[in-house]
Amino acid sequence: MASPPAAASKSGDRKRPNILWLVSEDNNPYVGAYGDKLARTPTIDALARKGLLFRNVYSCAPVCAPSRFGILTGIYPESCAPANQMRAVAHLPEHFRTYPELMRAQGYHCTNNAKTDYNCDVDPAAIWDVQGKEAHWRTRKDAAQPFMAVFNYETTHESRIFKPTRGHVTPEMVSIPPFLPDTPGIRQDFASYYNLMEVMDEQLAERLRELEADGLAENTIVFHYSDNGGILGRSKRYCYDEGLRCEMVVYVPPKWRHLMPAAPGSEIRTPVSLIDLAPTVLALAGAPQPSQMSGKPFLGRGARPQTYAFGARNRMDERIDFQRTVTDGRWRYIRNYMPHRPWGQHQAFEWLATGYQEWEQAHLDGALNPTQDRFFQTKPFEELYDLAADPHEIADLARDPVHASTLTKLRRLLDEHMIAIHDNGFIPEGMTGEGWVASRDKRLYPLKEVMALAHLAASGQPEALPALSQALESPTEVIRYWAAIGLVIQGQNATTARAQMRDKLEHEASPHVRVQLCEALAKLDETDQSVPALIALCAPDFPWQIRLQAFNALTFIGDRARPALETARAAWNDKKVFIKSAARYLALRLTGEYRPSVAIFDWNGGE
Repeated sequence: MASPPAAASKSGDRKRPNILWLVSEDNNPYVGAYGDKLARTPTIDALARKGLLFRNVYSCAPVCAPSRFGILTGIYPESCAPANQMRAVAHLPEHFRTYPELMRAQGYHCTNNAKTDYNCDVDPAAIWDVQGKEAHWRTRKDAAQPFMAVFNYETTHESRIFKPTRGHVTPEMVSIPPFLPDTPGIRQDFASYYNLMEVMDEQLAERLRELEADGLAENTIVFHYSDNGGILGRSKRYCYDEGLRCEMVVYVPPKWRHLMPAAPGSEIRTPVSLIDLAPTVLALAGAPQPSQMSGKPFLGRGARPQTYAFGARNRMDERIDFQRTVTDGRWRYIRNYMPHRPWGQHQAFEWLATGYQEWEQAHLDGALNPTQDRFFQTKPFEELYDLAADPHEIADLARDPVHASTLTKLRRLLDEHMIAIHDNGFIPEGMTGEGWVASRDKRLYPLKEVMALAHLAASGQPEALPALSQALESPTEVIRYWAAIGLVIQGQNATTARAQMRDKLEHEASPHVRVQLCEALAKLDETDQSVPALIALCAPDFPWQIRLQAFNALTFIGDRARPALETARAAWNDKKVFIKSAARYLALRLTGEYRPSVAIFDWNGGE
């Protein structure tokens, strides 16, 4: 590690604060300051007592890479597809600048130690003064230069519960939420999580001691936050509070208290999104906020409280889904655009956790109650939860007439938001029109029309069938795609469109549309044409995104996919990990060898 620059004890720009981000991974507020009695987090608790505790903080996606794209750019990932997918390479328009570039333009020394995971084609080495394990505020050449230093702690990453972590919290001490079964593995996962939080808390303390030793504490605003929600059952990857709700405390030293929206020791209950982080540090540095950034600063002279926080999910590794959500901290509304997929799609990396293995095994054994078993069922189009009365989001009120006005309001707000940010997540990966620039061509992507059709498709109403059949004849590829998804969702109700689908499959040029038509036909037991077509779309000469969609469709048509067994086996060691995982799972299901405890993901103990 570099030594402190000369005269560090008197360093700092008197007009602008230093900024220190201490970022942890995959954390819900399992923190003493938030009222958790089992948590041992004295460092975070102390920061909250003398700073600000943000009660309702949410990531814009329930997983790291899309969330980190939003933090870096201030742009919702679904505005710049495929940044909304887990593990993708979106193209950030050349004229856009990330927050470290904008902070450097203001004279800040900006360092990142060390994780990036930005889900786009930004070069980390180009946007930071120092990027990597040696990055530190001590790499400044001039002690008077203000700094922004980011340190990322992987201690609480999901992978860390794949093996038990012993500590002060033991499995019998934890409380299990009612949507999970009470099994030994789930109890151990919870205990490990608490113990990892304690380890991470001490790592934060060590960094703060460095800050104090360098004489910088009185001039440095310290943020501690997590990059997305937690890692326990039904959290990471899912659009519930467990997946999106983060911890965040901010300490502002006395000389900068005028930048705080409330007194030290206060709780901020208005919603904050991690999309607000970039605007906030720009405000603290006195830098203007670029127009493409959607958030609002929650510190500084221009602080403006949010009213709502929005979230999104699309593909998670090898499993494809589509959800959008909004919360005001009291209510959460979720819209499922692919309700025909269960919440609990098997995902190879996630299933390395013993808790998920035991949860699914209990499902297969018929040992779950309806609340616990719901995870493995298909979804409703809309969900609504009263978080004050139902913090575990069990009682779905979306069809309760008593709450119709709340549902209508949140439904409208989500629609307005999606249009305002130009949500291009409706375009499947690899289809023409994907991305910030291309999706603004209305000939390729008429957003309002696509949203209306996707709403109709996902609602699953039988009376939607004529409109879906008509949309299947559209010259616009993404319209035909959502019409075909609607026919998949219709299931047996799509029988009257059987002849049209057979004809379209024979002549359809778009592989994305072909995948959906094949699944719709296969579910009608029309397998002679559809299953061979899906197998053909799994071939290595197709882009991996198409192949993955085809493998997913084969997975969800059950035993009808048996002719694909050799194709799945041939992809067992594919160079693309998502294809490999999907193919292995499909082969094991088709041979009857699948068990939840079978490790499908090749994990070597890394991240």
